[in-house]
Amino acid sequence: MFQINRHKLNNFRRKTVITSLYPLLIFLILLFRILPIKAVRKFASFIGEKFYRFAKKNRETALANIKKVYGESLTEEEQIALAKHAFIESLMGFNDYLAFSHVKEYKQFFKLIEVKGEEHLENAYKRGKGVICLIPHLSSWEFAAITPPMLGYETSAASKAIKSNLLEKLMIKFRSRRGMKNITREGSYAALVEVLKKGECLILMTDQDTKVKGIFVDFLGFPAYTPLGASRLLAETDAALVPMAMTRKENGNYRFIIYPEIPTVKTENPQNDLIVNTQNQNKILSEIIRTYPSQWVWMHRRWKTTPEALEKFLKRRKEEKERS
Repeated sequence: MFQINRHKLNNFRRKTVITSLYPLLIFLILLFRILPIKAVRKFASFIGEKFYRFAKKNRETALANIKKVYGESLTEEEQIALAKHAFIESLMGFNDYLAFSHVKEYKQFFKLIEVKGEEHLENAYKRGKGVICLIPHLSSWEFAAITPPMLGYETSAASKAIKSNLLEKLMIKFRSRRGMKNITREGSYAALVEVLKKGECLILMTDQDTKVKGIFVDFLGFPAYTPLGASRLLAETDAALVPMAMTRKENGNYRFIIYPEIPTVKTENPQNDLIVNTQNQNKILSEIIRTYPSQWVWMHRRWKTTPEALEKFLKRRKEEKERS
């Protein structure tokens, strides 16, 4: 009972903090829209460095993840520099998104974002069977999610509800004005299938540890609990799976890279197909992250879920259901 109450209390605290900061967020959005983008990014760099310095838990998580993946191939100084850059990039990507949140004109949007490899998405989309757009949390992933609809493709995205209703409505507004249709993650599977059967694009991000149904497959060299949603959708539809990622260019703007379609494995062993397809997805995501390591969210606890922790969680949930 104490654990349940503590969980509710923590959620209440988060919601209260996010809601209390909402007026400041609106102020920053209006400010960023009128400031030169170089000033916005300089501010993000400053805040990112402070965030790295004072957010002890996030900093320790980032450094532990980098050490886990790179080991002795990077010196301690290089690992620290990589972690710090990741903090700055996350803030910079978010600030850029806020600064351009009002932009919905095609020419203005694509002055900021260069697109490479659109033929891969176009060819898959033309088949009319739906396209799963597999996107990692790299650089400004919010920009990544709205780029397909800005290119003219009918697009929906599955996302976890934000704790604050005000912030949730604001983010949905920013997405919808660029043509994206939002689907909340909770109880949304049937809606995701429907999107693909209509031949549309579906944005999925599977490079984080979540509570949704998953399996342990390799990610950046280590077993990681990975959502099965994309592989289940591929098994139940004829959709294509096309990886894509938003990356930071040297001039500060963005390059949206669309990679070749990943062939879906379908055999007489559907359970094994789920494993193989999920592993193939993690393989390309790992390759993208290794190519742009300073732009990924190393502060996320990607390997938080372990087989032992998952077993305890499932056992506890089963007992709770039996009691109810």
